Amino acid sequence: MSESPKDSFSAGRFGAQHATGGGLLASVRQLLSTVLETAQVRLELLGTELEAEKSRLLDVVVLVAVALVCWALGLVMLCATVVLLVDEAWRLAAAGAMALLMLGAGLALLAFAKRRLRNPLGMFHASVRELARDRGNE
Repeated sequence: MSESPKDSFSAGRFGAQHATGGGLLASVRQLLSTVLETAQVRLELLGTELEAEKSRLLDVVVLVAVALVCWALGLVMLCATVVLLVDEAWRLAAAGAMALLMLGAGLALLAFAKRRLRNPLGMFHASVRELARDRGNE
């Protein structure tokens, strides 16, 4: 049994549609895979940035706590200086120097903590930059 030209044309056309459908499905799967992979990378980057922010804030909290301890010690030493004011001059100078040292250390640590708290690029800078690059804006 020989096929008519019409049957052969229909079969060829159907085969081409079937191959194109498989190719389209494979393309959609590849696109979905690429989108999911890009989303995963962006989420990992976001997680890394959150971890860095958490570490930076913890650093600031520790520095502020140490600064407050230095201030407290400085105030105690300042009070000791006032108490020792009536005694020997050398003890007064030593207590005053310790008080100034502790107060100076507290001020320096607070200034350093304030500098660490400032982030000129803003939170999630790398994630925002990567998303802009993904959209083609950069």
